[in-house]
Amino acid sequence: MMARLRRKACIALFLFTLFIFGTMMGLRTLKPSDGFSDLAPGLELIPFAEQPEKRSASSEVISHPQGTVYTQDHTNVYNDLHIFYYMWYGNPKFDGNYIHWDHVMVPHWDPKISASYPKGRHSPPEDIGSSFYPELGPYSSKDPVVLEEHMRQLRAAAIGVLVLSWYPPGTADENGEAVEDLVPLILEAALKHNIKVAFHIQPYKGRDDRTLHDNIKYIIDNFGSHPAFYRYKTSTSKSLPLFYIYDSYLTPPESWANLLTLTGSHTIRNTPYDAVFIGLLVEEGHKHDILTGGYDGIYTYFASNGFSYGSSHQNWKSIKSFCDTNNLMFIPSVGPGYIDTSIRPWNNHNTRNRVNGKYFETALQAALTVRPEIVSITSFNEWHEGTQIEKAMPKKTATRLYLDYVPHQPDLYLVLTRKWAEHFNKEKEQWLM
Repeated sequence: MMARLRRKACIALFLFTLFIFGTMMGLRTLKPSDGFSDLAPGLELIPFAEQPEKRSASSEVISHPQGTVYTQDHTNVYNDLHIFYYMWYGNPKFDGNYIHWDHVMVPHWDPKISASYPKGRHSPPEDIGSSFYPELGPYSSKDPVVLEEHMRQLRAAAIGVLVLSWYPPGTADENGEAVEDLVPLILEAALKHNIKVAFHIQPYKGRDDRTLHDNIKYIIDNFGSHPAFYRYKTSTSKSLPLFYIYDSYLTPPESWANLLTLTGSHTIRNTPYDAVFIGLLVEEGHKHDILTGGYDGIYTYFASNGFSYGSSHQNWKSIKSFCDTNNLMFIPSVGPGYIDTSIRPWNNHNTRNRVNGKYFETALQAALTVRPEIVSITSFNEWHEGTQIEKAMPKKTATRLYLDYVPHQPDLYLVLTRKWAEHFNKEKEQWLM
């Protein structure tokens, strides 16, 4: 009897030892790319991008690369890191009602598909139009406390340029309200933290080369002299405003050429309103349209790898080569993930899991591989599409369980952004050498 028990104990011990040994060998062979093979093909994270410690970005040891802007508390921000920012949120305290947090659930264009998905609006504060829940709650973009906190988060992330989603005075997106009076407040809040503000001009009814000409004049006349207004130093040492033109492909390149080429019928070139214009690349053919239209560069915006030709990491080398050949700037757009099913319930196939920050780091590595001059991030606070790096908190209600950044802290993506910003600028010094 005792001999049998000893034999069983020996077998159990042997199996346990074998299990431990197998686990250790498995861990040794695990690559950073394991578990998210749907990300950029052929790219692996560099050793630099280890799992972040659970601490705030402001406690990081800061290096001081060239061309760095220093803030009052001596943390640095980088003007070659741009982030898309939205000022369309409202709540009852500041706006009389919720704006955007109560986003409508957009129906699918095919009525048969649409019929099987929920309809209606979200009902804040418990139910908002996002799969994540902001640490600040469903805030108002007019709240000065929120603006100050946003600038602190941007500075913690080392981001030097906020790219403001902009509609002409008196206009707004179909789910929002006009917010033109917010621009001076954002410029002032940014100035306190040495952050610059550029403009992301959204499509509106009737937008074309002539209305854009008016928009540029308006922005430069009203905000161009503000010390927080972003100007890009060109290779000829000009200091020019920089504008991102969202959905630029909606207007024919022949029309853009009237404004953006030297021989255009109402050219903006070599006038007081000259600027650097960056067009959106979605389909491959847009490369040639952007060039023909007289644009100065290309950006890709979308944070869903594989969603479009432009947003697919594997195409960035080819796009960069095209830009280099044609004297265009390539500004790849990276994001931490994508999920818009709270407002487009039928769009689950475009969801991109964050994988605890690995998706973001893979995108950043893909961007750095093509040696861009500027990298853009989608986004700081586009909560509807789940691309935000703003702090999010765990939240569960009677009807909703929100996604969050657990097991990491709410500032995970700010910490990662600062790490990569510093790495990007060290890499750029090597490229220049």
